[in-house]
Amino acid sequence: MTKPLHREDNAEKKHTPDYTKYVSKKVIFITVCVATLALIAVAALCIGSANLSIPEVLNQIFSQSGIAWSIRLPRVLVAIVAGAMLAVAGAVMQCLLKNPLSEPYTLGLSQAAAFGAAFAIVVLGAGSMYSNAKDAVIVSNQYTVTICAFCFCLISTAVILALTRFTKVAPESIVLAGVVLGSIFAAGLTAVQYFASDVQIASIIYWTFGDLSRITWDSLILVGAVSIPVFVYFFYNRWNYNAIDAGVDTANSLGVNVSRHVIVGMVFASVIAALIVSLMGIIGFVGLLAPHMVRRVIGSDNRFVIPASAVVGALILVFSDTLARTIISPLVLPVGVITAFMGGPLFLYVLIRGYRK
Repeated sequence: MTKPLHREDNAEKKHTPDYTKYVSKKVIFITVCVATLALIAVAALCIGSANLSIPEVLNQIFSQSGIAWSIRLPRVLVAIVAGAMLAVAGAVMQCLLKNPLSEPYTLGLSQAAAFGAAFAIVVLGAGSMYSNAKDAVIVSNQYTVTICAFCFCLISTAVILALTRFTKVAPESIVLAGVVLGSIFAAGLTAVQYFASDVQIASIIYWTFGDLSRITWDSLILVGAVSIPVFVYFFYNRWNYNAIDAGVDTANSLGVNVSRHVIVGMVFASVIAALIVSLMGIIGFVGLLAPHMVRRVIGSDNRFVIPASAVVGALILVFSDTLARTIISPLVLPVGVITAFMGGPLFLYVLIRGYRK
């Protein structure tokens, strides 16, 4: 692992007023976002088919009983972790690939992971599928599903890296390649559905929208065990990502192994996409929304973009899931529908602005 850069100028060391103002703006933004996330998380624990007061929620959590403990708390916590990691993966991919539209969904990683997960469940018999009010998919062997999702996700990543490294395609062409890869794996998913039963087809379609209702404490532990080391790696290399942002030649002159960081970063992004898709289905555009919102406010310094994107991504997914559960209650919309409605217009805006430039 390349040692991260820690080159601080005199202004930073002396904490001049300009640098203090520069940092304080970013810290205030992250603090406000954390406070907002906490408020939305509390609201998510209280709101639902059965509304609970805050004392009732606390009582159920401390007694480890009731819907607040068994259903809502793991759902909120996994939304925080998944939203944070999708956002961080998007921020890192945008830096490494030099493309503001890069994220696991737009590059076809999520679609590849979805195909791998569906293949494991239907063809390899890693789980059963039901169509009922509680669960759309019951997975008996989550590790097989996750590994299979990761393998197909890695194929999509390898194609993107090959295009970037060997063919020297333009950054805007990377997203087009992602669209093609997403279409190919979507066709593969359709082929899997062709050999499935009617109930399995309905369940797969519902599952691919992205839904957090199947989350349990075991799922939360698995997501946390994988996400924490990946986040630590990304944050540890924040100085290296700043150097890469300045240009490949600049990064190389500072001793940063750009090729290694691109490969490792993309593989870790694949791990995150595979894990989240295998557990929750496709949740698109969080990795696009959060980094762009953050950069509009605090700039592109990855020392702050990475943690801020994590907080904003968590906020987006918790808010979207709460909205999905309550907007047409008692029916529950897949959270992927909400994030697509928010992220789609931003995708078009960034695309149009890029072509104008």
